[in-house]
Amino acid sequence: MTGAVRTTCAYCGVGCGIRATAKGERSVEIKGDPDHPANAGRLCSKGTHLGETVGLEGRLLHPMIGQRPASWDKALDLVARRFRDTIARHGPDSVAFYVSGQLLTEDYYVANKLMKGFIGSANIDTNSRLCMSSAVAGHQRAFGEDVVPASYDDLDAADLIVLVGSNTAWCHPIVYQRIMAARAARGTRLVVIDPRRTETCEDADLHLPLKPGTDVALMNGLLAHCRREGLVDERYLADHVAVPDGFWDALDAYHDLWGVAQTCDLPPADIQRFFDLFAATPRTVTMFSQGINQSIRGTDQVNAIINVHLATGRIGKPGAAPFSITGQPNAMGGREVGGLASTLAAHRGFGDEDVADVGRFWAAERMATKPGLKAVDLFRAIGEGRVKALWVMATNPAASLPDAGRVREALEICPFVVVSDVVADTDTSHHAHVRLPAAAWGEKDGTVTNSDRTISRQRPFFALPGEARPDWWIVKEVAQRMGWQSAFAYDRPADIWREHARLTAYRNEGKRVLDLRRHATIGNDDYDALEPFRWGGEQPFHDGCFLTPDGRARLVPVIQREAEAALRDWPMVLNTGRYRDHWHTMTRTGLSPRLARHREEPLVEIHPEDAAALGIADGALARVSTPQGESLFRVAHAPGQRRGEIFTPIHWTDQQSTGGRTGRLARPLVDPHSGQPGFKMAPARIEPVEVEWRGFLIVQGDEAKTPACLWATRIAVPGGALFEIAGLGDGRGVDAVLPKGERIEANDPARGTRRVAIMRDGRLVATLFMTRTGELPARDWLISQLTRPQGPQVLAGRAPGAQVDRGTIVCVCFDVGVRTIVAAIRDQGLADVAAIGAALGAGTNCGSCRPALANILAQTSRETLHAAE
Repeated sequence: MTGAVRTTCAYCGVGCGIRATAKGERSVEIKGDPDHPANAGRLCSKGTHLGETVGLEGRLLHPMIGQRPASWDKALDLVARRFRDTIARHGPDSVAFYVSGQLLTEDYYVANKLMKGFIGSANIDTNSRLCMSSAVAGHQRAFGEDVVPASYDDLDAADLIVLVGSNTAWCHPIVYQRIMAARAARGTRLVVIDPRRTETCEDADLHLPLKPGTDVALMNGLLAHCRREGLVDERYLADHVAVPDGFWDALDAYHDLWGVAQTCDLPPADIQRFFDLFAATPRTVTMFSQGINQSIRGTDQVNAIINVHLATGRIGKPGAAPFSITGQPNAMGGREVGGLASTLAAHRGFGDEDVADVGRFWAAERMATKPGLKAVDLFRAIGEGRVKALWVMATNPAASLPDAGRVREALEICPFVVVSDVVADTDTSHHAHVRLPAAAWGEKDGTVTNSDRTISRQRPFFALPGEARPDWWIVKEVAQRMGWQSAFAYDRPADIWREHARLTAYRNEGKRVLDLRRHATIGNDDYDALEPFRWGGEQPFHDGCFLTPDGRARLVPVIQREAEAALRDWPMVLNTGRYRDHWHTMTRTGLSPRLARHREEPLVEIHPEDAAALGIADGALARVSTPQGESLFRVAHAPGQRRGEIFTPIHWTDQQSTGGRTGRLARPLVDPHSGQPGFKMAPARIEPVEVEWRGFLIVQGDEAKTPACLWATRIAVPGGALFEIAGLGDGRGVDAVLPKGERIEANDPARGTRRVAIMRDGRLVATLFMTRTGELPARDWLISQLTRPQGPQVLAGRAPGAQVDRGTIVCVCFDVGVRTIVAAIRDQGLADVAAIGAALGAGTNCGSCRPALANILAQTSRETLHAAE
C-alpha cells in the first residue's frame, strides 16, 4: 500500500481520525487526520505512539487446538460441531458469546445475528457492559431510545461544562484539549465533580470532591435549587416531558443545601457556588463517564443528571445537553447492532413486535425472545454449569471482570472455551480449548461509532499476518458450518454494513433515531471511501420529540440510597480507573517503550495521612485486600485522595506483573437496571508489605521471562524489557531467567548488593542489580547500553562523570522527566506551560501532558514562594 490511509484510532470513544502511512512490512507513520470532525488532526499520547504497537510480538498467527497448531478448517469445524452438539443436548441458552468494544460494527453485527437469530439465545454480551451500560439504561428510561443527545460541537458552544466522574485529561485527552480551547477562546467555565483531585481538576473553576456514591444527592439538590429559583422550564415540561405524580414533593423534601452538603461531605459554600454557576448558565453541557456508570446505582445517577437537563430545558440546543462519553472505540457501534444481551438489534428491544420484525428481516430460524445473561451473570452461570460452551472475542474477562478469581474458576470448568484474539497469551486464553487468530488494528476493515454518534471507517494498511482473519469472517464461517450458509453469505464488510443499514430502516417510520437508510444500497467503492458522518443530526431532540409511546421524555424519580457504613475489617473504600498512557489490559500499550514510562508500575494511591497512620511508606509495597481477593501494589502518597479512600489502576494482568491485579478486588455487585458492575466502591483494607531485597533486571529482546519473586513488573524499554523486582530470601531464584552468555558479577555482602552483567559476543544482553540496604542506580543509562560493546565498568550502573536523574517521565513524546522540568522552571524562570514547551518541547506534540505540566508549575511556584518566606 502506498500513501496515507485514513483510518480511526484504536483506543477510546473519542474516535480520532488518523492518517497512517506504512513504511515497511510492520512499520507505520502515524499522524492525526486534520479533516476528521472528532479531533481535527490532534492525537493524544496513545494515538501518537500507535506505531510502536503494531509489531508481531506476542501475536497469535495460527489457529490452535489446545497447544497444537491446526488448520482453519479443522479449528472451525470443531467450534461449529461443539456448539451445535451443546445446543442439541442442552438447549440454546447453554452457549454464549462474550464480545468487545474492540470489534468493528460489522464484526458485532454478524456475531449478534448468529446468536440471537439462529442459535436462538440472547446470551451475547460485551465488555461494554462494564463501562457504559448504565448510560444506555438511563437514556432508554428518559428518552425511549439509547441516543446520546449531544456532539463534540456542543463543547465549543457551551458557557459551562460540568465533568462528572471523568478524569477527562487522562481518559479522553482530545476532548479535554477541546474544552481547554473553549476556555481560552470564549471563557467557558469548568466544574469537575470527582472524589479524587486528578489532573482534570487543575484548570477547573471549581472542584467538588464529593463522597463516592452521592452523585444522586448532588444532582437532586441542584434540581431542587433550580425549582426554588424559578429556573425550571415549565413550558418545556408541559409540552415535551412527562413528570410523575409526586416527583416535586419528594425532591423538595430531602434536598436543601445543608442536607446535600452533609450527604456529599462537601462545604455548603462550594455546593452553593456550583448551583449558582449552573443556574446562571443556560448553555451547560454535563459530561459523565465511568465515575457515574460504574456503580451499583449507575442508572439512577445517569437519570439524576438527565432530569436536571430536561427540567431546565437544557437539551436539544447548541451547547446544552447531558453527554455520556464512552470508553471504547466502538462501544457505540456495539450498542447500535445489539451487542448487549439486553437489546435485540438496531436499537430494538424484546417486545413482540420487535422480535417479529427482526426475525422476519433475518429470515431467522430460531429468534431469541427475551434478554440474555449480562456479563457478571453470564460468568456466574458458567461457574454453575448452566453455560457449557463459551466464545470470547477480543477481550480478556479473566483480568477485567470483577471478582476475576471466580471468573477464572468458571473458565477452568467450562467444557468448551473458544477465544478469538490477536494475542497468543492472555489471562483468558490460558483456559481456551481453541484459539483463533484475529485481525488487529491496521489490518481490520469496517466501521466504528464514537461517543457523539459519528461513524468512521477503520481501514487496513497492513496485510493480514500469518493466518489471521477478520472477526466477521471467523464468525460467518462457523455459522455456515452450523448449517446457515445463505444467511451468512458475506464476502466483504460492505455486505454486512448494507444489511445493518437496511435493518435500522426496516419498519422504522420515525420510531427510532437510529436510521441509516441512505446507506442501505451503498456501493462497495462508496463504502471504501465513506467519510465520517453523524447519525441523528447535531441535536437529535431539537424539536422536543422523543422516542417514547407518547413522544414525551420522562423525568425519572431517583433517590439517594443510604451510604454503606465502613466495615471493621474493610475500613477503606477502593476506587479504580485508568492511567493516561495505558489502555485496558495493556496488550497493545504494553508494547510501547514510550507509553510505559508515564506509569511504569501499578500504584495504589493513598492519602499521606492515611499512609502515615498505617505505617505505609511512599514507594514501598502494600497489599490491598477486599472480600473478593488481594493483590500487591507499589505505594504512591497522593494528597488528591480523600481520606479513607484508595485508588488502583485496571491495566495490569498476570502477563505484566505479579501484582496490580485490580480485577481480583472489585465486587461482583451490579446495577439492578443495567447490570453494570460497581467498580468504584469496594470495601477494602491496605497494609504494608516488607521485603528483604529490591532491584531490577534489564533483558534484551522480547522473550524475557518474569522472575519468580514476590514483586516483578515488566516494563517495555527500547530493545528489551525492564523488570522492577523485590522479594524475600536471598533472591537467587531470579538468576533462572538470566539469558546464557558470559557472566560478570560483583557482590558487596556488607550492603547485600549484587550486580550481574551478561555479555554475548562482547555486547550487553542483560543486567541484574539487587540490594538489601543500598541505593540502586537509575535505569536509563543501563537500558541505553543494551547490545552495545561493554566491559566490567557496566557494573557501575552509570556512565563516567556526573549523571542527571530526569525523574518520572511526564512528556512521553519528548522523553522529558519531572526533575528536568522543575530545574528548567527554577533556572529559567518559566512562568507558564507555553514557556515550558518552548524550553523543553514538553506538551508541544500531543498535549496529553499539559495538565501535568500545569500542576508541576503550580507546585514548583508554591515551593519557591515558601522557600523565599
